[in-house]
Amino acid sequence: MPSFTQQPGHIENVVAARTKKEIERNRLRLRTSIVAVKWLTFQSCALRGNDETVESKNRGNFLEMVMLLAEFNPDIAEVVLGNAPYNSKYTSPDIQKEILGIFASKVRKQIRDEIGDSKFAILVDETCDVAKREQMAIVFRFVDSDGILQERFFDLIHVTNTKATTLKEELCDVLSSHSFDIQNLRGQGYDKASNMRGELNGLQALFLKECPYAYYVHCYAHRLQLALVAAAKDVVLVTQFFQKLNFIVNTVDSSAKRMNSMKPSWLKWHANWLLINLK
Repeated sequence: MPSFTQQPGHIENVVAARTKKEIERNRLRLRTSIVAVKWLTFQSCALRGNDETVESKNRGNFLEMVMLLAEFNPDIAEVVLGNAPYNSKYTSPDIQKEILGIFASKVRKQIRDEIGDSKFAILVDETCDVAKREQMAIVFRFVDSDGILQERFFDLIHVTNTKATTLKEELCDVLSSHSFDIQNLRGQGYDKASNMRGELNGLQALFLKECPYAYYVHCYAHRLQLALVAAAKDVVLVTQFFQKLNFIVNTVDSSAKRMNSMKPSWLKWHANWLLINLK
């Protein structure tokens, strides 16, 4: 005969069963948020909405995705949004950012494993975002195990200022936190700003003091962009060319009939491009 505490109606058993069910509901609720963030992230969709209130007709991609998942799964519908406890909905902006941060960490780990102990180069650029905060983008270039040159965006970090010493400290922190050996650095690619290219106190010079083989190469994408802007402003023929090109694009794009008439030409050029690449 079971003891008194082993009976199904005993308070300890009731609490244990309720706790187990609550854990399962919390896990399903969190898993739903993770799936929604994952899908939106890999589709390059924004998560937040301008108006996420219950009365809003469009509560943002994330909440709308959670609602869609609930619509096709009764188990999810029972535990999310209105049916979730106020303090554990797992849909707040902080939760979304935390899930995104976990995905970002996994991507960076994959890139780190892909680079391994190989030599690598860094491409760095800094700019102000819409909030007037200085952001520094870091890109790695390396040759993978198949001998193919790869370029991977690695991180976007906030910097307090754009001094060469500050940028170097932030870069070294990123490299060390992911166990990169700075002696494997074989190239640097920056723009022509003095804090980046300076021969004595620029970022490239600071790295060269520690890594004599980390050669600096100007980021020609910046140079070509600036050259194009200057040419378009100073050369009349180039300016007229881009004005006419812009007029043609706007004229064709404003009419569905004109767009349809251009499709045979697009298909022809696409076929020629495929033939060239096959050869």
